[in-house]
Amino acid sequence: MANKNEILIVDDVSENIKIAISILKDEDYNFSYALNGESAVEILKTKRFDLILLDIMMPGIDGFKLARMIKATPAIKDTPIIFVTAKIDINSIEEGFKIGAVDYVTKPYHPVELRVRVKNHLELYNLRKKLAQDNKLLQKNREIEKIQYLTAVESAQKELIYVLSEIMKHDSGETAAHVQRVAEISKKLAILDGSLSDKEVQILYLAAPLHDVGNVLIKNNILHKNGPLDDEELLQIKEHPTLALTILEKSTQEVLKAAAIIAHEHHENWDGSGYPQGLKGNDIHIYGRIVAIADVLDVLTHQRSYKEAWNFEKAISYMMEESGKKFDPRLMEIFVNHLEVFKEIIDEY
Repeated sequence: MANKNEILIVDDVSENIKIAISILKDEDYNFSYALNGESAVEILKTKRFDLILLDIMMPGIDGFKLARMIKATPAIKDTPIIFVTAKIDINSIEEGFKIGAVDYVTKPYHPVELRVRVKNHLELYNLRKKLAQDNKLLQKNREIEKIQYLTAVESAQKELIYVLSEIMKHDSGETAAHVQRVAEISKKLAILDGSLSDKEVQILYLAAPLHDVGNVLIKNNILHKNGPLDDEELLQIKEHPTLALTILEKSTQEVLKAAAIIAHEHHENWDGSGYPQGLKGNDIHIYGRIVAIADVLDVLTHQRSYKEAWNFEKAISYMMEESGKKFDPRLMEIFVNHLEVFKEIIDEY
C-alpha cells in the first residue's frame, strides 16, 4: 500500500482549514495544520510534507516570510507551496511565484479547483522525488561499475606484475622473496613517512617489485658472476635502469608508470653521484628514494652470488653512514627510528 501524501495547511482562520480538509479528505491525504507562521515553523522542524497550502495574509510571520524561510532551508526547499489568497491580487501572486510558489488558489475555495490543483502538484512532486531517487540509484550503479572496472584493472596490473616478477626470478637472479621484501619495506616506509596518499602507497607497493626489471636484458653470465665485476661488466649492469625504462615507459597504467619511475631512479643518489641521470636531492622521485633504501637493506642482508649476507646491524651501520650521500636523510631518519619494523620484515619473508 502506497504511503499517503502529507499536506500542511497554514491559515490563521480555523474555519478555512476545516473547509480545505473537508474538500480534500476524499483524496486519502494526511493533514497537519498551523494557525500561524510561528506554529508552522515548529511543525516543519520535525515533520516533512509533500505539499503546503499557505495563506498569505497572517499576523506575525506572514505567508511570504514563511515561504522564504522554507525555500532557504535545504531539507524542505523543494516542498511545493500553493499560496492561498482572499482576492486576486496580481502583485501578491507575482511575489509568490518569485519566492518559489508553484501555484495559488483563492478563497472562498472552489472544491473542484482546489482538488485538481492539489492533486496535480502532488503528482508532479512525487514524480520529481521518484526521478531523484532513480538518479541516485543510477549514480550508485555507475559508482559500483566504476569500482568493479578499477578492481579489474588493478587485478590485471597485479597479474602482469606477477608475471614480470616471475620472469625476473628466472632470468635475472632476483628471488621472489627479494621483490616481496622490497615491496613490503617500501610500503611500510611510505606509510611512516606520511607524505603519500593511501592510493599512492598502494601504487608504490604494487610497482616496487619491478625495480630491477631491466636486469632481464642483462646477460646472465654478468648477473650471476661469482666475484667482483670488471669495469666493462659494471657499465653493462648500470644500463639496467635505462633498459627498464624502455620496457615500461610506454604504459598508460598508473602502476606501470610508477614502476618505470622506480626502475629508472632507484640507483640515483641523494648527493647526485648515482646513475643513470645523476639526479640529486628532491629531483629524485620519492618512489625512487624509498625503494633505494628498501633495496639496499634487503641486498645487504641476504646472500648473493658475489657476496655473503651481512647481519642486520652491520647493514644499518653502513646505511646510516650513507645518509645524506646515497640516501634521503629525512627518510633515513624515519627508517632508523623504526628499525624493529623493518627487521621484522627481513626476518619474516
